[in-house]
Order: sequence, then C-alpha cells, then structure tokens
Amino acid sequence: MIVVALSALLLRLAVNKIIVYKIEQNQLLAQVNLKRLSAALENYAGDNKGSYPAGIELLTKGSPVYLEKNYLAEPSVSGYEYDCSRLDGLGYNCAALPVNCKLTGRMIYTVSTGGLIITENCDKK
Repeated sequence: MIVVALSALLLRLAVNKIIVYKIEQNQLLAQVNLKRLSAALENYAGDNKGSYPAGIELLTKGSPVYLEKNYLAEPSVSGYEYDCSRLDGLGYNCAALPVNCKLTGRMIYTVSTGGLIITENCDKK
C-alpha cells in the first residue's frame, strides 16, 4: 500500500514537471516567433522608406520573403495565438496570447513598432 502511494506521488510530481516544462517551451517559442515577426516588419520598413506593410502577406509572399510563416493565419502555434491589432504603413502592434491561460502558457507577449516586447501575466486579463 505504501509503495502504491509513493509511486502515485512520484508520478504526480513527474507529470507536474513535464507540464511546467511544456508551458516554458511554449512561452519561449512565442517570444521567438514574435521577435521574428517584429524583425520581418522592421526589415520591410527599412527596405521601403520607413513604410510598414499593410498586411502580413507582403512579408510572406513578396520578394524578398521577410517571414517564412504567416503566424496570424494559423489557428495556434504551440499553444499560442498571434494577432496584430494594428498593422498599417505607420507601424504595428502584435501579440502572442496563450490559447488557454495557465495550461498552454502563462504570459502574454506584445510587440509594437520599434520591436519592444512587453510581457504580462495572462491572469490579469
């Protein structure tokens, strides 16, 4: 009986560690993808006299290709959804939001014109 209880406790601890590890992986990937998106937007503006694209398609289908994947078109990428609330010739404001707060990620990442990434806890939203 003691062996079963101890085994169950160890299994619970192991599963908890795996979940935490997966959440951390999702969060890191969300940051990387948002940095890629921001770098693509900034590079596009640099090549186009400071004018940002009106849509992500210009980054993925134009010549040169600035971004290999359209994160905004995907339903979710590793537990995060991507959205640009503002994307016009003057700038952008894009975010990576966890699909399920605390389960797929604990942080919301926002990047705006200039590439500054802001992080906030998804519990506060």
